[in-house]
Amino acid sequence: MCGLFGHLISESWSITHSRKALHTLTHRGPDQWGEWQGARVYMGHRRLSILDLSEKGRQPMTDGAGDVVITVNGEIYNYPRLRAELESRHEFRSRSDSEVVVHGYKEWGIEGLLDRLDGMYALVVYDRAQDRLYLARDRAGIKPLYYALVDGVFAWASELKAIREYFGSNRLKVDLTALYDFLTYMYVPAPKSLYCDVYKLEPGHYAAFDCGSRQLKVASYWRLDCTEQAIGLADAERELVRLVDQSVQEQLMSDVPVGVFLSGGMDSSIVAESANRASRHIQTFTIQVMDPALDESPFARLLAEHAGTDHHVRACGAEDANEWIGRLHDWYDEPFADSSAIPTHLVSRFSRERVVVALSGDGGDELFGGYRWYSAMEERARRGIQGWPALRLWTARGKRWLGRSLAGRVVRRLEFDHVLGDLEYYTRLMGGLLPEDKSAYAREWEIDPEYDDFWYFRKFWRPDLPLQTRLQYLDFHTYLPDDILTKVDRASMQVALEVRVPLLSRALIEFAFSLPETIRYANGQLKGLMKSAFQTRLPQAILAKPKQGFNLPLKAWKMADGRMASYQQRILHLYYSSHL
Repeated sequence: MCGLFGHLISESWSITHSRKALHTLTHRGPDQWGEWQGARVYMGHRRLSILDLSEKGRQPMTDGAGDVVITVNGEIYNYPRLRAELESRHEFRSRSDSEVVVHGYKEWGIEGLLDRLDGMYALVVYDRAQDRLYLARDRAGIKPLYYALVDGVFAWASELKAIREYFGSNRLKVDLTALYDFLTYMYVPAPKSLYCDVYKLEPGHYAAFDCGSRQLKVASYWRLDCTEQAIGLADAERELVRLVDQSVQEQLMSDVPVGVFLSGGMDSSIVAESANRASRHIQTFTIQVMDPALDESPFARLLAEHAGTDHHVRACGAEDANEWIGRLHDWYDEPFADSSAIPTHLVSRFSRERVVVALSGDGGDELFGGYRWYSAMEERARRGIQGWPALRLWTARGKRWLGRSLAGRVVRRLEFDHVLGDLEYYTRLMGGLLPEDKSAYAREWEIDPEYDDFWYFRKFWRPDLPLQTRLQYLDFHTYLPDDILTKVDRASMQVALEVRVPLLSRALIEFAFSLPETIRYANGQLKGLMKSAFQTRLPQAILAKPKQGFNLPLKAWKMADGRMASYQQRILHLYYSSHL
C-alpha cells in the first residue's frame, strides 16, 4: 500500500513544499519514497513494499523511453496474466505488479487498461506526449483518491491532509453542505469532500486532465450490471466456493508476511478458512471487546481451532476507545462517525506486530445480503405500511418538545413506523438524522430550503430492482466505499498495514449481482447462498449466529454526551474543536 501525491507545477512552485505535502502520507508508505518532476507536473510516491522489495519496484515508474510516468497505490491481482500478455512487446524491469500499468497503458490506452485491471487500486498516469494526466480508482472504491482544482492548480492525493498541506487551509473553503450531508450519512458522501473544489474520485471512475487547456473530464469506466442469470442453487454454491477460493489464493501473493482479520462472523471466517487451505498455518487476529453482548472472540477462536490457524487475540476496553476517539479527525481529515473505526485500528495495530498484509471479510454483506435492515425494509413492504405524511409536522414538533422522555420516544416510534418514506426510513435504520433533526444546522449554515437531503441515496435508488437487491445496490455504491472501505483504509494505513478484501474481486461482485434474489437469499435467509455453499467448511455455530458487527459498547463506556442527539453530532463537535 502506498501514498500518492502530485500536482500541476505553478509559477510559485517549490519542491520543498511539494515534498512536505507528500510526506504527510509517510504512514501509508514508510519504506521508500520517490518523486518525478517534468516541465508541467510533479509526481510523488510513498511506498509500502509488498511485491518486489528491491529498488526496481520504486515509484514513480516510467517506461523505457520516459514517455509515460505512473504512480500506483494498491495491488493488481491479475498482473501475472497481464504481464504475460505484454511481455512479447514490452520490456519489464521489475517484478512489481504496478509495472503492468505502465506498459498496459501504452498498449491499450486508459480505458482498455482499466477494463482489464482487477484489484484494489488508485493510480495516476502522466502521458508526456499528450500532456495529459489520468487518475483512476478501482471498481469498489477500496483505495482512495482525492483531486482538487484550486485557483487553476490541479492536484491529487491519497488523503485529504496532503492537499490541505499543499494549498494551505487559508486557500481551502469548507463546504458547509458537506458538513450538513455528514449528519445524514455519517460520512461526507462522494464526490464531495470537506472542502469546496476538492473531490473524491468515485469508484469505477477515471479523471482526465489536460495540462495545457486545464480542462478536466470525469467519466465512468465500469457500471454494475444487475441482469439476472438463469442458475440453480447447487450450481451457484459451487461457483461461489470456486470464486472465493480463487480470489483468496490470488490475494495471498506477497513478498512479506500475510494474515487474516478474524472477527468471528461468517465473512471473515470464510476468508480465514479459505486462506488456511491455500497456505497452511495462516495467522489470524481478533479483538476481544470487554462486553459479552458484543464480543465475538469466542466464535473467532472456534473457527481458528476448526481451521487450524495460528490465532492471536487482544482485548479492547474503554481506555482504548477513549484514547483513540480523539484521533479520528487526524485519520479521516473530515467528519466520520463509524465507531468501529476504533477496534479496526486496534486490530490493525495488533496485526502489524506480526504481518504487513491482512485479508478481511468486508463486502460480503453488500454482495450476498447480510444486513438486518434488508429484512426490516422487506418486512415493512410486506406489511404494506402506508405513510401518514399529515402527521409529519406534528411528530417533528413532538420530538422537539418532548425530547428523550417516554412520550418523546413514543412519538419517534410513531414517526418511524407510519410517517417516513422509504429513503427516510432507510436513513433512520442507518443511524442518520432527518431534515427536521438538522434544522438548527441548516439555519446556521444557510442551507438552501430546497436542498435534497437524500440526494446521494436517491442517486443509486433503483425502483426497477427487487427490494433487497435494490438495497444491496444502494449499499454497494454508498455505504461500502464511503464508510466501510474508508474506515478500513485509514484505520489500517495509520500503522502501514495493507488490508485486502477478497470478497470484492470483480468476478465475485459481478457474480453476486447476477443472481436472482431467491438464490442469494436461499431458504429465505440473509446470506442464504453463503450459508449453504460453505456449510461443510464452517462450524454450524458460526453459520447460525446472527449478524453482529464490529461495535463498541459506547453507552456503557459513557462516551456519548447526553446533551447531543447523536454519535455523529459528537464527532462533529470533536472536529469543530480541533479543525474549524
